[in-house]
Amino acid sequence: MLTKPFTFTLPAELSAKEPPERRGIARDQVRLMVINRNDYRVEHTYFNSIGEFLRPGDLLVFNTSRTLPASLDGCEIPKGQCMEIRLAQHLADDSWLALPLCQQLPTCSLQTGTQIDFGRGLTATVENRDTHIPQLWKIRFSKSRTELMDTLYRLGRPIRYEYVSAPWDLDYYQTVYAKEPGSAEMPSAGRAFTWKLLFNLKRRGVETAHIVLHTGLSSYMDDELDAQHLASEEEYYISEAAAQKINHTHKEGGRVIAVGTTVVRALESVADANGKVQPQHGYTRLHITAEHKLKTVDGLLTGLHEPEASHLDLLTAFLAAQKIKQAYEDAVQRGYLWHEFGDLNLIL
Repeated sequence: MLTKPFTFTLPAELSAKEPPERRGIARDQVRLMVINRNDYRVEHTYFNSIGEFLRPGDLLVFNTSRTLPASLDGCEIPKGQCMEIRLAQHLADDSWLALPLCQQLPTCSLQTGTQIDFGRGLTATVENRDTHIPQLWKIRFSKSRTELMDTLYRLGRPIRYEYVSAPWDLDYYQTVYAKEPGSAEMPSAGRAFTWKLLFNLKRRGVETAHIVLHTGLSSYMDDELDAQHLASEEEYYISEAAAQKINHTHKEGGRVIAVGTTVVRALESVADANGKVQPQHGYTRLHITAEHKLKTVDGLLTGLHEPEASHLDLLTAFLAAQKIKQAYEDAVQRGYLWHEFGDLNLIL
């Protein structure tokens, strides 16, 4: 049974409209709200001070998925309606789930067998509507693998929501450690890390591990559907090296700290009842709520999530909803910034 996440009032001016670098500060100079899970103490600082809250032997687990230019413009063949196609997920059979957005309507319906032309020799054939999330359609591109990626990077642009003030370059939507292309939207919790900060944390004895979870869409541009908090099926890879580091950290008494809700979902999907993680490649629809007993993740670094977002459900696995709500309302009063270019929250 899904729980209804708490709500609060978020003034429009607290949406981060541009990357920190375009606001005159470095990536790692965004603000950081730290919540202690044991005594509920809340501290306010800046992200480049995160090391003060970590201990030697702690393990930060990063999602190295790279953000795709997942928004494409195409028109039906023969000459028909034109639309924006937002890629949502790469499927195991090399097809994609996509959200079509028509110019005159919030979303638009496609027909099985329709072909869409994107230019540069790239077309896609519509196969069928997704059975789990009805706004999504399964499409198959005329190119695949490296050839498709090369074309996407020439034609596509990052998915942009209305609160973002300008069409920023794709580089602004990448973490410094991103490697494997595949995310529809940026795994943004790790955006504030710089290489200098990562090296400083390593000198302090803080360990790091890397996994991959390719993120889907955060919105299907349908308020009723978004309110259902349907979890898209997202692909993840957990390597032998990452699993060994996670298990060793617990054995030695360290804390496993997920950098982003994507990492929580991936690790909690594969951990056994004792919190042990095995290397694995799979897909997850895990929706974490207050009723979920965390098995392997001890702490979380995450962005600030908008009212009634499904990510708030996940936070309640770490802290009671009322405590999170109090902290969020305080953050609103202090002028914290929300969304992918905004400020961050560390729960330990």
